[in-house]
Amino acid sequence: MTRPAGTRTVVVVSGEIDIDTEQAVRRALRPALARSPGGLDLDLAGVGFCDCAGLNVLLSLRRIALSDGKTLGVRAVSAAVGRLFALTDTSSLFRHAPGPTPADGVVDARRHHSPTTHDLMEENGVSDEAEELRVEVGQLKRAMLTRPVIDLARGVLMASFALSPEDAWSVLVDVSQRTNTKLHQLAEELVDSVNGAPLPEQLQQRISMSVAEISRPA
Repeated sequence: MTRPAGTRTVVVVSGEIDIDTEQAVRRALRPALARSPGGLDLDLAGVGFCDCAGLNVLLSLRRIALSDGKTLGVRAVSAAVGRLFALTDTSSLFRHAPGPTPADGVVDARRHHSPTTHDLMEENGVSDEAEELRVEVGQLKRAMLTRPVIDLARGVLMASFALSPEDAWSVLVDVSQRTNTKLHQLAEELVDSVNGAPLPEQLQQRISMSVAEISRPA
């Protein structure tokens, strides 16, 4: 669903954004971005699952928007999207920044620095856009490098415990947070365990506990 908000367009996205749906989401958002003079504000509160493929879509669209003098913002997120942003440290790239017309709910993805910080960046020859691009490229590279093994690990959990894609992702995130293990490192250990490498006992126990918790009837 889309609706105009001043010079921008609000787009409500629901369902799942993963490797199976990323192209459909991209095809739906690209025309909306092209038609909107100021850019898009995404409402992702109805997105039940989002993995690195979904993050790649958002980063790619954001880059296209910036190249056209527009912005891509996020005005609302679901728990799944919020976790992904937190794990990849990308929420600031899409943050909601109050503008001159708050009634329109405009989201500006550009960073807002204090005058002192901005002046220092300009003196060193680094523009806001250049700094954003540097951060974005780093995040995109990390997402692209880790996505395959994370998707494989999710498949391992789905096959081993008869979990849905969303529940498998939730288990990965829960175990990563509770064991203080990077998500991609946890994924690598899970995939390696299928090939015979022993999985640390701490991870085995935490995975079992997380699966039991998420499988418990509400």
